[in-house]
Amino acid sequence: MAHNERLKGKTILITGASKGIGRKTALLLEKEGANLVLGSRNTIEKRRENVLELPLDVTNEQSVQEFATKAMREFGQVDVLINSAGLGVFESILNTSIEAFDQMISTNLRGSFLTSQSIGKHMVERKSGHIINLVSVAGTTALPNCGGYSSSKFGLLGLTKVMQAEWRKHGVQVTAVLPGAVSSDFWENIDPKPDLDAMIPAETVAAYLLSLITQPPGAYIDEMTIMPPLGIL
Repeated sequence: MAHNERLKGKTILITGASKGIGRKTALLLEKEGANLVLGSRNTIEKRRENVLELPLDVTNEQSVQEFATKAMREFGQVDVLINSAGLGVFESILNTSIEAFDQMISTNLRGSFLTSQSIGKHMVERKSGHIINLVSVAGTTALPNCGGYSSSKFGLLGLTKVMQAEWRKHGVQVTAVLPGAVSSDFWENIDPKPDLDAMIPAETVAAYLLSLITQPPGAYIDEMTIMPPLGIL
């Protein structure tokens, strides 16, 4: 089968699809023939060929439910959910505002819970599906100036492991992907800016996500760590 047909007939939902890893992944999976439902805060609803773009605020329960409902109505089923929406504010614990802390927990942890719960019900009923949570090495490693971000990502990794324990027997695969620093517009509001050239290109992470989605049957990948060549920056 030609590469551009590997995902033909598969419906894949991506959150945080307007930027960074989410955006690069959407572009790659579209080339592979997938039906895509792309959600982000900055999106106006529009349809083109096999791609449906929808507004999505993962922190809002109604927004998440509408996103899932419209995806099901458009394509009938969901084969893969990629939770890529994320927020990072990097300050020492003493300088992190309560508002910033709450926003990271709400987006990175609670948002992934809401989308996974909504789509997971459908997958468990079908006894088929794959959820990929973009965690981070900050979800396993204590890094300075990363208190709120790491808290949300440590929590997301724990949530992912519980989803694995609960849904594996129902034929639903759940994978935690832990990238190191990725070169993307995630860093656009960070000052001073880190060395983006030393980071993983976002399109490289997208290629690894494609490899997860197209893996041969007979095994599940529970966790994948993707690191820059020089390690943690």
